[in-house]
Amino acid sequence: MKLPICNFNKIKSVVLLVLLSFWHLGTNGQIAMPAPSPTFEIKGPVGFSEVKVVYSRPSAKGRKVAGNLIPYHEVWRTGANASTKISFSEDVKLNGNAVPAGEYALYTIFTEETATIILSKNLSWWGALGYDPKEDQLRFDVPVKHPSSHYETFTISFSDFTSNSANLNLKWEHTKAMFSIESDVDGKVMKEIKAKLMDGTPENPVSYYYGASYYYDTDRDPELALQWIDKAITGSGEQKYWEFHLKAKIQAKNGDIKRALATAKKSMELARIGENMDYVRLNEKLIASLQQ
Repeated sequence: MKLPICNFNKIKSVVLLVLLSFWHLGTNGQIAMPAPSPTFEIKGPVGFSEVKVVYSRPSAKGRKVAGNLIPYHEVWRTGANASTKISFSEDVKLNGNAVPAGEYALYTIFTEETATIILSKNLSWWGALGYDPKEDQLRFDVPVKHPSSHYETFTISFSDFTSNSANLNLKWEHTKAMFSIESDVDGKVMKEIKAKLMDGTPENPVSYYYGASYYYDTDRDPELALQWIDKAITGSGEQKYWEFHLKAKIQAKNGDIKRALATAKKSMELARIGENMDYVRLNEKLIASLQQ
């Protein structure tokens, strides 16, 4: 009796088809549900550094947060699911502590009064499982506050922006911790000013306006700022109300109130011609302050 010869390629195809059918039924049979702790991403510029935070946001749902969902005296992933990630495109300072550009896992250790902020160089752990303090890039303490406002869902947010800094807030229910992020704006701007305005001649006279504006804003040499704004005005070839407005403020800082008033009035006149009522009002306020 002769046995039939098996076609193994055919058998393999059939088995694969059956397995794919079961997989298709399994995946399509699942009920789609929203994530209980959805993942969010926040990002924005702090000075010259792009700061990004990726974290999962759990909600209280009637559970106790302080000392429970936010554990006391334990390393916390600062959210839910995987550890929270924070990245900086350039070197920054966190509460005055230097941090190189890069991405870090953001862990925290809370007590009722203090939060220890931890940046870990290890990004691979799920939550805080496997956390090792030997892999810390930085840790520092900040005070914990207990505001009356209620945050049902854990929230990380930026606030209090300046030209070179912002605060990062960690908030959940009535627990809040905050730390500052600072970018070295001044060092880089002053390097540009030295190269373009002090050691060279800019191709575009608007650079003199930016230099004068930065010197005015940072309370540097008002006489040099006045020279630069004059170069900006003469070099532009047209009369711009915003340049005259800055010149009036610099003249006032130099103590030349009479000329500052005349320049502010000229700026206001140009702003009216240009139909920019914002600058009209700015000049009105400046003139009123100079006449006191």
